[in-house]
Amino acid sequence: MKSVLLIGMGKFGRTLGQKLLNMGNEVMIVDKDESVINALAPRYTNALIANCMNEDSLRAMDIPSFDVCIVAMGDEFQSSLEITANLKDLGAKRVISKAETEIQKKFLMRVGADEVIYPDVDIAEKLAVRLNSSNVINFIDLDAEYSIFEIALPEKWRGRKLIDINPRSKYGMNILTVKKGTNIISSLDGNYVFEEGDQLVVFGNTEQILKFTNRQK
Repeated sequence: MKSVLLIGMGKFGRTLGQKLLNMGNEVMIVDKDESVINALAPRYTNALIANCMNEDSLRAMDIPSFDVCIVAMGDEFQSSLEITANLKDLGAKRVISKAETEIQKKFLMRVGADEVIYPDVDIAEKLAVRLNSSNVINFIDLDAEYSIFEIALPEKWRGRKLIDINPRSKYGMNILTVKKGTNIISSLDGNYVFEEGDQLVVFGNTEQILKFTNRQK
């Protein structure tokens, strides 16, 4: 469980806040719009009506006590920039800020953001990958080169052992686990025999894995 300060309760902030609550986190929400906070307050650990561009307002929240502070105001960039800088000045352990452009990311990183997210870009990239290969179910970018993918079992692997396929040397990817519906194979060894319906969770070079999945059409 983490202690989260979530600033900005637009559509993105509301969705993120609810997900964090569902995962058992303590979430304090802040927005300058009184009607928004009044509507959401009953669901949260704490809720505050405040203009976070005011450093005194932020200081009163005991910023260092939160595990992470999230600035979810990508559509108000000047506000996002100032709030991000003030959070770091006030001792925030980790600040994640929302951006809409690459130049916004550069400025947010420059004033102290530990991480900058692009929700619209992330969704577009994931959709493009899924549309490009029917075998890709989901994926997570780890950096510019490597990702974790969830892919459908290649038909030619069915009934064969992991050790015989040797995906690490042949295809440059490591199989982390296998999903069977809602069940996960927690301990995977070389003698595992792939079955119809298996979904593979694999790690490796993004470009290599995409080339592999495209060949499985």
